[in-house]
Amino acid sequence: MPKKEVPLDFLSRYLPTGTDQQVLSLLQQHRVLLTITRERRTVLGDYRHRTHDQQHRITVNGNLNPYAFLVTLLHELAHLLTFEQFGNRVQAHGKEWKCCYATLLESFLTLHLLPASLDHALREMLANPAASSCAEDGLMRVLRQFDPPKENHLFLEELPAGAPFRIKDGRIFRKEALLRKRFKCRELKTGNYFLFSPVYEVEKID
Repeated sequence: MPKKEVPLDFLSRYLPTGTDQQVLSLLQQHRVLLTITRERRTVLGDYRHRTHDQQHRITVNGNLNPYAFLVTLLHELAHLLTFEQFGNRVQAHGKEWKCCYATLLESFLTLHLLPASLDHALREMLANPAASSCAEDGLMRVLRQFDPPKENHLFLEELPAGAPFRIKDGRIFRKEALLRKRFKCRELKTGNYFLFSPVYEVEKID
């Protein structure tokens, strides 16, 4: 999907049913220029604050399922609200941002429009929202339930130890030991070791 600015009245196609009006209200209230972009490997969304000649700008990956899109957008809107209140005087994911994010999440949970599993995962985040929009492993597992199925793709934690796998850039690894919260994996071509999240999506190699 090419990068493009999406008219707000077409945003509903990216969002869970029934949430579009509240999202549109927030975007219009804060005069946000929203851009839908192609999949990016390192980020799901980002935010750039307004300047004297530009609006607030938010980008979100257009390949996300509607629930992941909503969570990511709320994450970036929380950055906007934090900037409006505190400027650049606070940490990007400090307590001020966490408070704004929790407030936004709660406002959507009260609509009772989300699946029970996602509702539960988000409520668990309210006390201490994660720094990454979908970084909480439990939330990531729940959000994946709403992705269209992809043959031979699964979370790294679902592979047995010693199994080979391929990542999106084509490199092939072998899964090894779990070190604290991440798996140590060896790249077969170079022999170098890398650490991966348990919920990193990989392609299984038979």
